[in-house]
Amino acid sequence: MRPLPADLHLAGVTTAVVSVAAVAKISPERQAGWGTFAFALAFGVILLARRRRPVAVLLVSCAGLLLYYAFGFPPIGLALPVGAALYSAAEQGRLRWAVGAGLGLIVVSTAARAATGETLRYLLGFDLPINLALMGAAIALGDGILSRRRFRAAVLAAAQADRDHHVEQERLRVARDVHDVLAHTMSVVSLHADVAAESLDDADLSSARRALRHIREASSSAGAELRRTVGLVRSPARGLEGVDGLAEVSAAAGIPVRVRVEGTRRALPGEVDQAAYRVVQEAVTNARRHARPDRVEVLIEYAPAKVRIVVHDDGPASGAASGAGHGLTGMRERVELLGGHVHAGPDRSSGWRVEAVLPA
Repeated sequence: MRPLPADLHLAGVTTAVVSVAAVAKISPERQAGWGTFAFALAFGVILLARRRRPVAVLLVSCAGLLLYYAFGFPPIGLALPVGAALYSAAEQGRLRWAVGAGLGLIVVSTAARAATGETLRYLLGFDLPINLALMGAAIALGDGILSRRRFRAAVLAAAQADRDHHVEQERLRVARDVHDVLAHTMSVVSLHADVAAESLDDADLSSARRALRHIREASSSAGAELRRTVGLVRSPARGLEGVDGLAEVSAAAGIPVRVRVEGTRRALPGEVDQAAYRVVQEAVTNARRHARPDRVEVLIEYAPAKVRIVVHDDGPASGAASGAGHGLTGMRERVELLGGHVHAGPDRSSGWRVEAVLPA
């Protein structure tokens, strides 16, 4: 692993700072020599491994500093030679090692200097606060950068998870839309195909042509809606305003649909409007496919905070129940995703009843 430019700069700065401190002649009796600059270079070079071995670099730096003073080289302080190593350990998530090494170094240095005769007033009142401040600043800077990096990674991960969630929900929405469109269209095509076949058997060409025309219209409508769905519908999809057209198509297939509206009809949020239409479409399709009722009643009730959809047919409840497959599952998913709920089952009087409530 090649050292990064930042590591090379940090190594160079550390070497230069330690060298300048050594030749500052704070202690005239100790002169800088080749050994001093060799240590200064070592303090810098070892930082090139700070990302891979932060704890080892820190411990070697501390041991090297103690060895430096054991050889009697000019004073260079405590924080300057090991500051970068302390920062690197904290930045790499080794905060305890950084704090422990810094405190240990201060304790050993203070005890050794006190043993050589330096006054405690100077050591504790001046030198100790400066070293604590400098080392603490280096550790705090490293830990702060690590926290910022982790926060940024968490934000990016959350954003990616949110994008994945939206993609999954959009995939499910497209799957439900495709199912709803195909199920509705195929039920219409199937009924009219039966009508056409019976008409041909009876030599009733007029009825056969009419049935084939309905098949062509249903197929064209489904093709257009599928293109909109697969294209992820740049314009708003069909909403409750399309229920009347749905009723006309069903009536042409031989099953009249009565649509009743209660409350003041008003514009709904796009997703709610589309979901409400899909509930009606799926319920009517299931009734036509499985129950073959004489009629279907659709109630659209507008309330201040919700819209209620009720679809009731007078066919056999057992037949309608078989429609509770992907269509009913998709219906529930669509409505619950918006905070609503769906109930489907046999009606108390007769037939099959689907009721959905969506927030408006």
